[in-house]
Amino acid sequence: MSFTRRQFLRRSSAAAATLALPMVAHSRVRGANEEIRIAVVGCGVRGGTHVDAFGSQAGVRIAAVCDPDRERLAAFGKRVEAKYGYRPAEVADVRQLMDRKDFDVLSVATMQYWHALPTIWACETGRHVYVEKPLAHFIWEGRQMVNAARKYNRLVQIGTQARSRRTDQQVVEYIHSGALGKIQYIVCFANKARTSIGKRSEPLPIPDTLDYDLFCGPARKEPIYRNRIQYDCSFTWNMGDGESCNQGVHEVDVARWLLGETTLPRRVMSVGGRFLFDDAGDVPNTQIMYYDYPSAPILYEVHNLRAGKGTNAMPSYRGHGVDTCVQCEGGYVMMHAGLVRDNDGKEIKRFSGGEDHFGNFVRALRSGKREDLNADVLDGHLSTNICHAGNISYRLGQRASAAEVRAQIGDLPVFQEMVDRYLDHLKAHEIEPGESLLGPWLDCDLPGECIKDNAPANELVKGFYRKPFEVPEVTL
Repeated sequence: MSFTRRQFLRRSSAAAATLALPMVAHSRVRGANEEIRIAVVGCGVRGGTHVDAFGSQAGVRIAAVCDPDRERLAAFGKRVEAKYGYRPAEVADVRQLMDRKDFDVLSVATMQYWHALPTIWACETGRHVYVEKPLAHFIWEGRQMVNAARKYNRLVQIGTQARSRRTDQQVVEYIHSGALGKIQYIVCFANKARTSIGKRSEPLPIPDTLDYDLFCGPARKEPIYRNRIQYDCSFTWNMGDGESCNQGVHEVDVARWLLGETTLPRRVMSVGGRFLFDDAGDVPNTQIMYYDYPSAPILYEVHNLRAGKGTNAMPSYRGHGVDTCVQCEGGYVMMHAGLVRDNDGKEIKRFSGGEDHFGNFVRALRSGKREDLNADVLDGHLSTNICHAGNISYRLGQRASAAEVRAQIGDLPVFQEMVDRYLDHLKAHEIEPGESLLGPWLDCDLPGECIKDNAPANELVKGFYRKPFEVPEVTL
């Protein structure tokens, strides 16, 4: 049976009023030896990680897998059977999955534009949730996810696994001890090679195995002019949020964790462009951002292009490819690498340790305590918001010269240094600086989680939803 979101919500409201017992069955604390039944939504690469990470844990069973592509769905069913000796239920429509009574936890491994609805629906029906990063496709819907977790008293963990990595935990403790003095600024960076997603003259044929309407869900249902359906949609604003959010939320989350900030920045600005790729993508492949916090500024830079024309080398920041660099008075730290150096570059300390983020979630399920989660949904929301704010500035940008970029930045030496690297990178590819988009400074409304006095920006805060896949407002 197929049903719309509105029908679903009506049914779940009635169920909550008249059938309390099934809700209680889902919501109670799981004992140390009691089986936890998980349904995994999204049968892609990351979904495979979820299946393996949860399925390999004692007392956890993959009860169902869900994906609108029947071919991928069947492959996951076989994968679970081959690895664990049982066949999970295979459900194409996540709305139908919510009607089942044979699972307690939802694991969301879809693209982010399909994160909010399954998370909210799972909370409403008494399930706990593990959801991939970035938490949400828009700032507003992220808050509805937090509200759903709180309203229905669900445990919801986001997949920012640095929170469970012992290396990062130790480095946070070390910096907070004051060993390096005050934090001056934090530079987050992602130097990750990407290639063109293609630009077809005719729309890509949709395979018979894929329910394309369900695949699009809340996003606009459009012809595809890229070369692949899956994953490359993340390089379009319709379904994705670019490198600075998709990867960036990891590094920004660590920075916010260190600073203890719990709101949007006071203001934000971004510069960048989608250079050299004449393709169907529209998110930037080269981008710099400044997040203005009272404790210390957070900066982010993205390089998806190689270091220059004719080389396969990638750019780096102080010798590292992807990390969070915390500059303090007495030296700096590369968080993920666990490497501490003095201001002359000499190594003075090194940390290491493993990560068990999925295990942390399972242990929290058994304790029933939100405080046992290493990455609660609220932390995911707050960190994802920062990345979205930077992209909103970029999306409102206009072509500008290097002089105009520098003039708008003004007296911010660390940001001007980042512009130096940005312009050197463009020069290495023979790209004119004037091809850049210069986003405006956006002043953030901190309590309202939106942008002050800027209607176009706030349209991007709220987002777009295609009927009948609208994200509901969840009131507490």
